[in-house]
Amino acid sequence: MSEPGKPLACGACEFDMQCFSGNAGCRVSRRAKQDEVLAGYEAAEMRDMSVNAACLEAQGYKIWDRAYETADFARRMGYQHLGLAFCASVAAEAGMYQRFLEDRGFRVTSVMCKTGAILKEDLLGLNDEQKVRPGCVEPMCNPIAQAALLAEAGVDLNVVMALCVGHDSIFFAHAKGPITVLVAKDRVYDHQPIKAIRLRDAGEITPEPQQKRTPEQIEQNKRAVFRSPAPRR
Repeated sequence: MSEPGKPLACGACEFDMQCFSGNAGCRVSRRAKQDEVLAGYEAAEMRDMSVNAACLEAQGYKIWDRAYETADFARRMGYQHLGLAFCASVAAEAGMYQRFLEDRGFRVTSVMCKTGAILKEDLLGLNDEQKVRPGCVEPMCNPIAQAALLAEAGVDLNVVMALCVGHDSIFFAHAKGPITVLVAKDRVYDHQPIKAIRLRDAGEITPEPQQKRTPEQIEQNKRAVFRSPAPRR
């Protein structure tokens, strides 16, 4: 065993994941504040979440996709009103998922990131070169408003779809009630962040990506078209 004061590093486990086999002897398990932690699971909602998450995991293991699991978890918890906080880049998919949820009896409130239409230069003081699309009208992302509107609607569960890094942190800090992430933002790998981790570790992509956008890439950003959610059939 390493000394108890050594920093915790489960991501570089020295003990062959003993905790996974039920051995609580590793230093992380010994420092997990078990009494305090177990008391936390005694709260009714936390216990219900834990039981339902475990049962969902067992029933749908490597069978159910995350979108389906999210709906099934909400059903098991008795949630009736779900909130979607989504990025404009996945507006079409947010519409698809809202219809999927509504077809299963859920009430859905959805709020896009650009709500409020506050220009980046007005509140953030950004100059034109700091925009994604220089020379264009560009509202800022507004996760505080997304969180506030979903809280005002009284949603039972907040579902995050592809909010930007940083904007998602702001949303988490202001949201009311439980939150789950359905889609993690990764523009390069079609919102599959784990793909970059695997490719970089295998040496198939460089440790440091391109640091500055080319003029061609900026022009391509200007021409990008976001698809609005299709009206409900």
